[in-house]
Amino acid sequence: MPDTMVAAGGARSAKGRILVVDDEADIRESLSDLLGLEGYAVDVADSAAEGLQKLESAPYDLLLLDLMLPDRSGLELLREIRKRDQETPIFLITAYGSTRVAVEAMKAGANDFFEKPWNNEKLLVEIERMIAKRRLEHENIQLKRALKQRYSFPNIVGKSEQMVRVLDLVTQVAPTRSTVLITGETGTGKELIAKAIHAASPRADHMFVAVNSGSLPPELLESMLFGHVKGAYTGAVASRKGYFEIADKGTIFFDEIGTLTPETQVKLLRVIQEKEFMPLGSNEVIRVDVRILAATNADLKKLVEEGKFREDLYYRLNVINICLPPLRERKEDIPLLVEHFFDKYCRENEKFLGPDGRSLLRFDAEAMQILKEHSWPGNVRELENVVERAVVLASSPVVSVEVLPDHLLHASGLRIRRDESGRLPPDASLFEMVADYERNLILRYLEEAGWSQTEAAERLRVPLSTLNQKIKRLNIEVRRRSELARAERGA
Repeated sequence: MPDTMVAAGGARSAKGRILVVDDEADIRESLSDLLGLEGYAVDVADSAAEGLQKLESAPYDLLLLDLMLPDRSGLELLREIRKRDQETPIFLITAYGSTRVAVEAMKAGANDFFEKPWNNEKLLVEIERMIAKRRLEHENIQLKRALKQRYSFPNIVGKSEQMVRVLDLVTQVAPTRSTVLITGETGTGKELIAKAIHAASPRADHMFVAVNSGSLPPELLESMLFGHVKGAYTGAVASRKGYFEIADKGTIFFDEIGTLTPETQVKLLRVIQEKEFMPLGSNEVIRVDVRILAATNADLKKLVEEGKFREDLYYRLNVINICLPPLRERKEDIPLLVEHFFDKYCRENEKFLGPDGRSLLRFDAEAMQILKEHSWPGNVRELENVVERAVVLASSPVVSVEVLPDHLLHASGLRIRRDESGRLPPDASLFEMVADYERNLILRYLEEAGWSQTEAAERLRVPLSTLNQKIKRLNIEVRRRSELARAERGA
Protein backbone atom coordinates (compact mmCIF):
# COMPACT_ATOMS: atom_id res chain seq x y z
CA MET A 1 0.00 0.00 0.00
CA PRO A 2 1.34 3.50 -0.76
CA ASP A 3 2.40 5.70 2.16
CA THR A 4 0.18 8.57 1.05
CA MET A 5 -3.30 8.77 -0.34
CA VAL A 6 -3.88 12.12 -2.02
CA ALA A 7 -7.30 13.44 -3.02
CA ALA A 8 -7.80 14.49 -6.61
CA GLY A 9 -6.74 18.04 -7.32
CA GLY A 10 -3.24 18.12 -5.83
CA ALA A 11 -1.32 17.66 -2.59
CA ARG A 12 -3.40 20.15 -0.64
CA SER A 13 -7.16 19.57 -0.72
CA ALA A 14 -9.56 22.46 -0.34
CA LYS A 15 -11.38 20.40 2.28
CA GLY A 16 -8.25 19.87 4.32
CA ARG A 17 -5.18 17.74 4.88
CA ILE A 18 -5.29 14.92 7.47
CA LEU A 19 -2.55 12.77 8.97
CA VAL A 20 -3.46 9.23 10.14
CA VAL A 21 -1.03 7.62 12.61
CA ASP A 22 -1.85 3.92 13.18
CA ASP A 23 0.25 0.76 13.16
CA GLU A 24 -2.47 -1.39 11.52
CA ALA A 25 -2.30 -1.34 7.73
CA ASP A 26 -6.02 -2.14 7.39
CA ILE A 27 -6.95 0.86 9.55
CA ARG A 28 -4.67 3.18 7.58
CA GLU A 29 -6.13 1.95 4.30
CA SER A 30 -9.72 2.15 5.52
CA LEU A 31 -9.34 5.74 6.78
CA SER A 32 -7.44 6.80 3.65
CA ASP A 33 -10.22 5.47 1.40
CA LEU A 34 -13.00 6.97 3.54
CA LEU A 35 -11.43 10.40 3.82
CA GLY A 36 -10.08 10.48 0.27
CA LEU A 37 -13.55 9.84 -1.16
CA GLU A 38 -14.80 12.80 0.89
CA GLY A 39 -12.23 15.07 -0.76
CA TYR A 40 -9.55 15.21 1.93
CA ALA A 41 -5.82 14.89 1.26
CA VAL A 42 -4.55 12.07 3.50
CA ASP A 43 -1.05 11.20 4.72
CA VAL A 44 -0.37 8.08 6.82
CA ALA A 45 2.28 6.95 9.31
CA ASP A 46 2.71 3.55 11.02
CA SER A 47 4.66 4.74 14.09
CA ALA A 48 5.06 7.68 16.45
CA ALA A 49 8.48 8.49 14.98
CA GLU A 50 7.17 8.61 11.41
CA GLY A 51 4.18 10.67 12.55
CA LEU A 52 6.42 13.27 14.18
CA GLN A 53 8.59 13.40 11.08
CA LYS A 54 5.57 14.08 8.85
CA LEU A 55 4.23 16.72 11.27
CA GLU A 56 7.53 18.56 11.09
CA SER A 57 7.63 18.50 7.30
CA ALA A 58 4.12 19.72 6.47
CA PRO A 59 1.08 21.47 8.00
CA TYR A 60 -2.11 19.49 8.70
CA ASP A 61 -5.68 20.49 9.39
CA LEU A 62 -6.36 17.46 11.61
CA LEU A 63 -4.60 14.42 13.09
CA LEU A 64 -6.13 10.96 13.68
CA LEU A 65 -4.00 9.19 16.26
CA ASP A 66 -4.12 5.55 17.45
CA LEU A 67 -3.76 4.99 21.19
CA MET A 68 -1.48 1.94 20.81
CA LEU A 69 1.66 2.40 18.68
CA PRO A 70 4.68 0.10 18.41
CA ASP A 71 7.35 2.60 19.56
CA ARG A 72 5.42 4.63 22.16
CA SER A 73 1.85 5.13 23.39
CA GLY A 74 -0.53 7.46 21.59
CA LEU A 75 -1.02 9.47 24.79
CA GLU A 76 2.72 10.03 25.06
CA LEU A 77 2.87 11.10 21.42
CA LEU A 78 -0.14 13.37 21.97
CA ARG A 79 1.62 15.13 24.85
CA GLU A 80 4.79 15.51 22.75
CA ILE A 81 2.82 17.06 19.88
CA ARG A 82 1.03 19.46 22.23
CA LYS A 83 4.37 20.79 23.46
CA ARG A 84 5.06 21.96 19.92
CA ASP A 85 1.59 22.62 18.56
CA GLN A 86 -1.38 23.75 20.62
CA GLU A 87 -3.69 24.41 17.68
CA THR A 88 -3.97 21.45 15.27
CA PRO A 89 -7.09 19.37 16.15
CA ILE A 90 -6.29 15.79 17.25
CA PHE A 91 -8.75 12.88 17.41
CA LEU A 92 -7.65 9.83 19.42
CA ILE A 93 -8.76 6.39 18.17
CA THR A 94 -8.56 3.22 20.28
CA ALA A 95 -9.89 -0.32 20.54
CA TYR A 96 -9.70 -0.10 24.33
CA GLY A 97 -12.24 2.57 25.11
CA SER A 98 -13.04 3.52 28.67
CA THR A 99 -14.10 6.63 30.53
CA ARG A 100 -10.72 6.82 32.25
CA VAL A 101 -8.81 6.68 28.96
CA ALA A 102 -11.13 9.29 27.41
CA VAL A 103 -10.64 11.68 30.33
CA GLU A 104 -6.88 11.19 30.23
CA ALA A 105 -6.84 11.82 26.47
CA MET A 106 -8.79 15.07 26.85
CA LYS A 107 -6.45 16.24 29.61
CA ALA A 108 -3.49 15.50 27.35
CA GLY A 109 -4.95 17.76 24.64
CA ALA A 110 -7.14 15.56 22.43
CA ASN A 111 -10.12 17.30 20.83
CA ASP A 112 -12.22 14.14 20.56
CA PHE A 113 -12.11 10.39 21.28
CA PHE A 114 -13.38 7.53 19.05
CA GLU A 115 -13.59 3.79 19.75
CA LYS A 116 -12.91 1.10 17.14
CA PRO A 117 -14.98 0.25 15.20
CA TRP A 118 -16.11 3.83 14.72
CA ASN A 119 -19.23 5.16 13.04
CA ASN A 120 -18.07 6.50 9.66
CA GLU A 121 -20.87 9.05 9.38
CA LYS A 122 -20.25 10.44 12.86
CA LEU A 123 -16.49 10.52 12.32
CA LEU A 124 -16.85 12.45 9.03
CA VAL A 125 -19.29 14.92 10.58
CA GLU A 126 -16.96 15.62 13.51
CA ILE A 127 -13.90 15.93 11.24
CA GLU A 128 -15.70 18.42 8.98
CA ARG A 129 -17.01 20.38 11.97
CA MET A 130 -13.61 20.54 13.66
CA ILE A 131 -11.71 21.61 10.52
CA ALA A 132 -14.32 24.27 9.76
CA LYS A 133 -14.14 25.52 13.35
CA ARG A 134 -10.34 25.63 13.28
CA ARG A 135 -10.29 27.48 9.95
CA LEU A 136 -12.79 30.03 11.24
CA GLU A 137 -10.68 30.58 14.35
CA HIS A 138 -7.58 30.92 12.19
CA GLU A 139 -9.30 33.46 9.90
CA ASN A 140 -10.41 35.47 12.92
CA ILE A 141 -6.88 35.46 14.31
CA GLN A 142 -5.48 36.57 10.96
CA LEU A 143 -8.12 39.31 10.67
CA LYS A 144 -7.41 40.59 14.17
CA ARG A 145 -3.70 40.46 13.47
CA ALA A 146 -4.14 42.40 10.21
CA LEU A 147 -6.25 45.03 11.95
CA LYS A 148 -3.77 45.20 14.80
CA GLN A 149 -0.89 45.65 12.37
CA ARG A 150 -2.75 48.44 10.60
CA TYR A 151 -4.00 50.29 13.65
CA SER A 152 -1.65 49.29 16.47
CA PHE A 153 0.61 52.35 16.19
CA PRO A 154 -1.50 55.11 17.80
CA ASN A 155 1.52 56.64 19.54
CA ILE A 156 3.81 56.51 16.51
CA VAL A 157 3.09 59.57 14.39
CA GLY A 158 4.66 60.45 11.08
CA LYS A 159 4.12 60.68 7.34
CA SER A 160 7.75 61.25 6.34
CA GLU A 161 9.40 58.79 4.00
CA GLN A 162 11.77 57.69 6.78
CA MET A 163 8.94 56.85 9.21
CA VAL A 164 6.89 55.09 6.53
CA ARG A 165 9.87 52.81 5.91
CA VAL A 166 10.20 52.17 9.65
CA LEU A 167 6.53 51.27 10.05
CA ASP A 168 6.61 49.03 6.97
CA LEU A 169 9.54 47.18 8.54
CA VAL A 170 7.72 46.91 11.88
CA THR A 171 4.72 45.39 10.08
CA GLN A 172 6.98 42.88 8.32
CA VAL A 173 8.97 41.71 11.35
CA ALA A 174 6.20 41.77 13.98
CA PRO A 175 4.64 38.36 13.12
CA THR A 176 8.05 36.62 13.14
CA ARG A 177 10.14 35.23 16.00
CA SER A 178 13.27 37.18 14.98
CA THR A 179 15.33 39.22 17.40
CA VAL A 180 15.26 42.94 16.56
CA LEU A 181 17.84 45.63 17.40
CA ILE A 182 16.35 49.14 17.46
CA THR A 183 18.89 51.93 17.14
CA GLY A 184 18.60 55.69 17.25
CA GLU A 185 19.34 58.79 19.27
CA THR A 186 17.84 59.40 22.70
CA GLY A 187 14.19 60.39 22.50
CA THR A 188 13.46 58.99 19.03
CA GLY A 189 10.88 56.49 20.35
CA LYS A 190 12.72 53.17 20.46
CA GLU A 191 10.52 51.70 23.21
CA LEU A 192 7.38 52.73 21.30
CA ILE A 193 8.63 50.77 18.30
CA ALA A 194 9.33 47.75 20.53
CA LYS A 195 5.80 47.92 21.95
CA ALA A 196 4.36 48.21 18.44
CA ILE A 197 6.25 45.07 17.35
CA HIS A 198 4.90 43.18 20.36
CA ALA A 199 1.34 44.46 19.87
CA ALA A 200 1.30 43.36 16.22
CA SER A 201 2.81 39.94 16.95
CA PRO A 202 1.23 36.57 17.86
CA ARG A 203 2.64 37.20 21.37
CA ALA A 204 0.43 40.24 21.94
CA ASP A 205 -1.74 38.42 24.50
CA HIS A 206 1.29 37.66 26.66
CA MET A 207 3.62 39.87 28.69
CA PHE A 208 5.76 42.72 27.35
CA VAL A 209 8.53 43.26 29.89
CA ALA A 210 10.80 46.31 29.54
CA VAL A 211 14.23 46.28 31.20
CA ASN A 212 16.31 49.44 31.54
CA SER A 213 19.72 47.82 31.39
CA GLY A 214 21.65 50.93 32.34
CA SER A 215 19.75 51.92 35.49
CA LEU A 216 20.48 48.87 37.68
CA PRO A 217 23.63 47.49 39.37
CA PRO A 218 24.83 44.27 37.65
CA GLU A 219 24.00 42.00 40.60
CA LEU A 220 20.48 43.36 40.94
CA LEU A 221 19.93 43.24 37.18
CA GLU A 222 20.84 39.53 37.01
CA SER A 223 18.51 38.76 39.91
CA MET A 224 15.69 40.64 38.19
CA LEU A 225 16.36 38.93 34.85
CA PHE A 226 16.79 35.34 36.00
CA GLY A 227 15.14 35.34 39.43
CA HIS A 228 16.55 33.75 42.56
CA VAL A 229 15.74 31.11 45.13
CA LYS A 230 15.39 31.71 48.82
CA GLY A 231 18.80 32.15 50.44
CA ALA A 232 20.62 32.77 47.14
CA TYR A 233 22.25 35.84 48.68
CA THR A 234 21.97 37.97 51.80
CA GLY A 235 18.49 39.45 51.89
CA ALA A 236 16.92 36.84 49.58
CA VAL A 237 14.24 35.88 52.11
CA ALA A 238 11.95 34.36 49.46
CA SER A 239 12.19 32.90 45.96
CA ARG A 240 11.39 35.29 43.13
CA LYS A 241 10.65 34.80 39.45
CA GLY A 242 12.82 36.73 37.01
CA TYR A 243 11.75 38.79 34.00
CA PHE A 244 12.53 35.96 31.58
CA GLU A 245 10.17 33.58 33.36
CA ILE A 246 7.50 36.28 33.66
CA ALA A 247 7.81 37.06 29.93
CA ASP A 248 7.50 33.40 28.84
CA LYS A 249 5.65 33.25 25.49
CA GLY A 250 5.82 37.05 25.39
CA THR A 251 8.45 39.69 24.69
CA ILE A 252 11.32 41.11 26.74
CA PHE A 253 12.75 44.49 25.73
CA PHE A 254 16.28 45.54 26.71
CA ASP A 255 16.75 49.30 26.64
CA GLU A 256 20.34 50.59 26.63
CA ILE A 257 21.60 47.09 25.82
CA GLY A 258 25.14 48.43 25.34
CA THR A 259 25.51 49.03 29.10
CA LEU A 260 25.35 45.33 30.05
CA THR A 261 28.39 44.01 31.90
CA PRO A 262 30.46 41.24 30.23
CA GLU A 263 29.12 38.70 32.75
CA THR A 264 25.49 39.56 32.01
CA GLN A 265 26.24 39.52 28.27
CA VAL A 266 27.41 35.89 28.56
CA LYS A 267 24.24 34.85 30.40
CA LEU A 268 21.98 36.69 27.94
CA LEU A 269 23.74 34.99 25.02
CA ARG A 270 23.02 31.59 26.59
CA VAL A 271 19.32 32.40 26.95
CA ILE A 272 19.16 33.47 23.29
CA GLN A 273 20.97 30.34 22.09
CA GLU A 274 19.61 27.67 24.43
CA LYS A 275 16.31 29.28 25.52
CA GLU A 276 17.08 28.29 29.10
CA PHE A 277 18.66 29.70 32.27
CA MET A 278 19.17 28.97 35.94
CA PRO A 279 17.87 31.31 38.68
CA LEU A 280 20.50 32.61 41.08
CA GLY A 281 21.29 30.02 43.75
CA SER A 282 19.46 27.23 41.88
CA ASN A 283 20.58 24.15 39.96
CA GLU A 284 17.26 23.89 38.16
CA VAL A 285 17.22 24.77 34.46
CA ILE A 286 14.16 26.72 33.35
CA ARG A 287 13.20 26.74 29.65
CA VAL A 288 11.39 29.74 28.20
CA ASP A 289 9.99 30.91 24.89
CA VAL A 290 10.73 34.64 24.87
CA ARG A 291 11.22 37.02 21.97
CA ILE A 292 14.03 39.48 22.60
CA LEU A 293 13.99 43.07 21.40
CA ALA A 294 16.87 45.42 22.22
CA ALA A 295 17.57 49.11 21.82
CA THR A 296 20.61 51.33 22.04
CA ASN A 297 21.71 54.87 21.28
CA ALA A 298 25.33 53.72 21.28
CA ASP A 299 27.37 52.37 18.36
CA LEU A 300 27.45 48.66 19.27
CA LYS A 301 29.78 47.89 16.38
CA LYS A 302 32.29 50.34 17.81
CA LEU A 303 31.86 48.84 21.29
CA VAL A 304 32.60 45.42 19.79
CA GLU A 305 35.80 46.76 18.20
CA GLU A 306 36.80 48.26 21.57
CA GLY A 307 36.21 44.93 23.32
CA LYS A 308 33.35 46.31 25.43
CA PHE A 309 30.59 44.24 23.83
CA ARG A 310 30.65 40.60 22.77
CA GLU A 311 30.75 40.14 19.02
CA ASP A 312 28.70 36.91 19.12
CA LEU A 313 25.98 38.62 21.19
CA TYR A 314 25.98 41.59 18.80
CA TYR A 315 25.25 39.36 15.82
CA ARG A 316 22.59 37.44 17.79
CA LEU A 317 20.82 40.71 18.58
CA ASN A 318 21.31 42.37 15.20
CA VAL A 319 19.27 39.86 13.17
CA ILE A 320 17.02 42.70 12.05
CA ASN A 321 17.96 46.33 12.59
CA ILE A 322 15.41 49.14 12.75
CA CYS A 323 17.13 52.54 12.75
CA LEU A 324 14.96 55.44 13.90
CA PRO A 325 15.73 58.79 12.25
CA PRO A 326 16.30 61.86 14.44
CA LEU A 327 13.52 64.45 14.40
CA ARG A 328 15.73 66.98 12.59
CA GLU A 329 15.75 64.62 9.59
CA ARG A 330 11.94 64.32 9.41
CA LYS A 331 10.74 67.84 10.15
CA GLU A 332 7.62 67.38 8.03
CA ASP A 333 6.36 65.20 10.90
CA ILE A 334 6.58 68.03 13.46
CA PRO A 335 3.08 69.50 12.81
CA LEU A 336 1.53 66.02 13.09
CA LEU A 337 3.41 65.32 16.32
CA VAL A 338 2.37 68.70 17.74
CA GLU A 339 -1.28 67.97 16.99
CA HIS A 340 -0.96 64.52 18.56
CA PHE A 341 0.60 65.89 21.77
CA PHE A 342 -1.89 68.76 21.94
CA ASP A 343 -4.70 66.20 21.94
CA LYS A 344 -2.97 64.09 24.58
CA TYR A 345 -2.20 66.88 27.06
CA CYS A 346 -5.40 68.86 26.54
CA ARG A 347 -7.31 65.72 27.54
CA GLU A 348 -5.04 65.13 30.53
CA ASN A 349 -5.43 68.73 31.70
CA GLU A 350 -9.07 69.07 30.55
CA LYS A 351 -8.28 72.32 28.73
CA PHE A 352 -9.27 73.68 25.32
CA LEU A 353 -11.29 70.65 24.24
CA GLY A 354 -13.83 70.87 21.46
CA PRO A 355 -17.20 69.07 21.36
CA ASP A 356 -15.52 66.06 19.76
CA GLY A 357 -13.01 65.85 22.60
CA ARG A 358 -10.10 66.97 20.44
CA SER A 359 -7.74 69.83 21.23
CA LEU A 360 -8.55 73.34 20.00
CA LEU A 361 -4.99 74.56 20.55
CA ARG A 362 -2.61 75.49 17.77
CA PHE A 363 0.72 77.29 17.52
CA ASP A 364 0.71 80.54 15.57
CA ALA A 365 2.77 80.68 12.38
CA GLU A 366 5.83 82.18 14.06
CA ALA A 367 5.92 79.67 16.90
CA MET A 368 5.45 76.76 14.49
CA GLN A 369 8.26 78.06 12.32
CA ILE A 370 10.57 78.08 15.35
CA LEU A 371 9.61 74.46 16.08
CA LYS A 372 10.35 73.46 12.49
CA GLU A 373 13.76 75.16 12.48
CA HIS A 374 14.94 73.81 15.84
CA SER A 375 17.57 71.04 15.70
CA TRP A 376 15.83 68.93 18.43
CA PRO A 377 18.77 67.26 20.17
CA GLY A 378 16.23 65.56 22.46
CA ASN A 379 14.12 64.49 19.48
CA VAL A 380 10.43 63.58 19.91
CA ARG A 381 10.73 63.48 23.71
CA GLU A 382 11.95 67.09 23.72
CA LEU A 383 9.13 68.18 21.41
CA GLU A 384 6.58 66.45 23.64
CA ASN A 385 7.86 68.38 26.66
CA VAL A 386 7.58 71.67 24.75
CA VAL A 387 3.97 70.93 23.76
CA GLU A 388 3.01 69.86 27.29
CA ARG A 389 4.44 73.16 28.59
CA ALA A 390 2.42 75.06 25.97
CA VAL A 391 -0.81 73.37 27.04
CA VAL A 392 -0.21 74.23 30.70
CA LEU A 393 0.74 77.87 30.03
CA ALA A 394 -1.67 78.66 27.18
CA SER A 395 -4.34 81.27 27.94
CA SER A 396 -5.96 81.26 24.49
CA PRO A 397 -6.43 78.70 21.70
CA VAL A 398 -3.68 80.33 19.63
CA VAL A 399 -0.30 79.65 21.23
CA SER A 400 2.39 82.25 20.56
CA VAL A 401 6.15 82.29 21.02
CA GLU A 402 5.79 83.59 24.58
CA VAL A 403 5.07 80.07 25.90
CA LEU A 404 8.10 78.49 24.23
CA PRO A 405 11.01 77.65 26.58
CA ASP A 406 14.00 79.97 26.62
CA HIS A 407 16.39 77.47 25.02
CA LEU A 408 14.24 77.43 21.86
CA LEU A 409 14.00 81.21 21.81
CA HIS A 410 17.74 81.60 22.33
CA ALA A 411 18.46 79.10 19.57
CA SER A 412 16.16 80.96 17.18
CA GLY A 413 17.49 84.38 18.13
CA LEU A 414 14.26 85.51 19.79
CA ARG A 415 15.99 85.90 23.16
CA ILE A 416 19.08 88.01 22.78
CA ARG A 417 21.70 87.57 25.49
CA ARG A 418 23.57 90.69 26.59
CA ASP A 419 26.37 91.38 29.03
CA GLU A 420 26.20 94.03 31.76
CA SER A 421 27.07 96.77 29.28
CA GLY A 422 24.17 95.75 27.04
CA ARG A 423 26.34 94.22 24.34
CA LEU A 424 26.10 90.79 22.74
CA PRO A 425 28.41 88.20 24.35
CA PRO A 426 31.45 86.94 22.39
CA ASP A 427 29.77 83.54 21.81
CA ALA A 428 26.58 85.07 20.35
CA SER A 429 24.97 82.94 17.67
CA LEU A 430 24.20 84.08 14.14
CA PHE A 431 20.51 84.13 15.05
CA GLU A 432 21.23 86.45 17.99
CA MET A 433 23.36 88.78 15.85
CA VAL A 434 20.71 88.98 13.12
CA ALA A 435 17.93 89.54 15.67
CA ASP A 436 20.00 92.23 17.41
CA TYR A 437 20.54 94.05 14.09
CA GLU A 438 16.84 93.75 13.22
CA ARG A 439 15.82 95.05 16.65
CA ASN A 440 18.12 98.10 16.44
CA LEU A 441 16.89 98.86 12.91
CA ILE A 442 13.21 98.77 13.96
CA LEU A 443 13.94 100.92 17.02
CA ARG A 444 15.61 103.54 14.81
CA TYR A 445 12.69 103.71 12.37
CA LEU A 446 10.15 103.85 15.21
CA GLU A 447 12.05 106.69 16.84
CA GLU A 448 12.23 108.59 13.54
CA ALA A 449 8.47 108.04 13.06
CA GLY A 450 7.70 109.41 16.54
CA TRP A 451 6.84 105.85 17.69
CA SER A 452 4.04 105.57 15.15
CA GLN A 453 3.99 101.94 14.14
CA THR A 454 1.93 102.70 11.01
CA GLU A 455 4.46 105.25 9.74
CA ALA A 456 7.43 103.04 10.65
CA ALA A 457 5.88 100.12 8.74
CA GLU A 458 5.46 102.34 5.65
CA ARG A 459 9.10 103.46 5.85
CA LEU A 460 10.28 99.86 6.29
CA ARG A 461 7.97 98.74 3.43
CA VAL A 462 6.40 95.92 5.43
CA PRO A 463 2.75 95.29 6.39
CA LEU A 464 1.75 96.75 9.75
CA SER A 465 0.85 93.24 10.99
CA THR A 466 4.37 92.02 10.19
CA LEU A 467 5.94 94.89 12.08
CA ASN A 468 3.64 94.26 15.05
CA GLN A 469 4.72 90.59 15.13
CA LYS A 470 8.40 91.55 15.02
CA ILE A 471 7.95 94.14 17.78
CA LYS A 472 6.31 91.48 19.95
CA ARG A 473 8.88 88.83 19.09
CA LEU A 474 11.87 91.10 19.71
CA ASN A 475 10.38 92.35 22.97
CA ILE A 476 10.38 96.03 21.93
CA GLU A 477 8.43 98.05 24.51
CA VAL A 478 6.91 100.65 22.17
CA ARG A 479 4.50 102.21 24.69
CA ARG A 480 7.14 102.68 27.42
CA ARG A 481 9.69 104.12 24.98
CA SER A 482 7.04 106.44 23.50
CA GLU A 483 6.13 107.72 26.97
CA LEU A 484 9.79 108.26 27.82
CA ALA A 485 10.29 110.23 24.57
CA ARG A 486 7.28 112.45 25.33
CA ALA A 487 8.54 113.05 28.86
CA GLU A 488 11.94 114.09 27.53
CA ARG A 489 10.35 116.50 25.05
CA GLY A 490 8.16 117.98 27.80
CA ALA A 491 11.15 118.50 30.01
